[in-house]
Amino acid sequence: MSDETGTGSGAAQDTERRVRVVLVDDHRMFRTGVQAEIGRTDVTGVEVVGEAADVDQAVTVITATRPEVVLLDVHLPGGGGVEVLRRCASLMAAAENPVRFLALSVSDAAEDVIGVIRGGARGYVTKTINGTDLVDSVFRVQEGDAVFSPRLAGFVLDAFASTDAPPVDEDLDRLTQREREVLRLIARGYAYKEIAKQLFISVKTVESHVSAVLRKLQLSNRHELTRWATARRLV
Repeated sequence: MSDETGTGSGAAQDTERRVRVVLVDDHRMFRTGVQAEIGRTDVTGVEVVGEAADVDQAVTVITATRPEVVLLDVHLPGGGGVEVLRRCASLMAAAENPVRFLALSVSDAAEDVIGVIRGGARGYVTKTINGTDLVDSVFRVQEGDAVFSPRLAGFVLDAFASTDAPPVDEDLDRLTQREREVLRLIARGYAYKEIAKQLFISVKTVESHVSAVLRKLQLSNRHELTRWATARRLV
């Protein structure tokens, strides 16, 4: 996340306002950075009440703390941000004190943006956002506004107005980001050793990811996997 705001992050906020936030991101250092940037409650009005690194942790923490806003990464172990949204649907739909979600991701891919918005997120901002703007976005989502990074706003409106909006691929959404990377390399004909070298992981880990992908997609072997990926133009 950009540090353009320096130590003045959120200083313009009305400190009488308060919002309780949960951070969901699988990178601990990034969560620490966001906490340091926006979590000084006396300055920003943002109180970070919980953190999570994967889907199961996220659902547990969100259910336990009932925050007003969740900052949600799109790619998470256990099924991704869309799975968190699916499992928290009742909290989003609550008549009183609904939990609202703001996607905060490095990705600006169409399928990611459309997927989480269709899943119920109130907005989508990229990790290039500065601290002041992120605080403002959190409060706007708390109030029920839809918030998008400037570069994504027009795209999202066009996508939802068009019949050509990219569909959500529920099968693909079941895969973690690392599983998708392995899937693409397998489909391109890479051997396990080559994948391990390229992704800086062990061959055993590659095998585990392939097994998980085959299980989640209900496929039998890498040849079926290749056909599956090719049909979806993932290669």
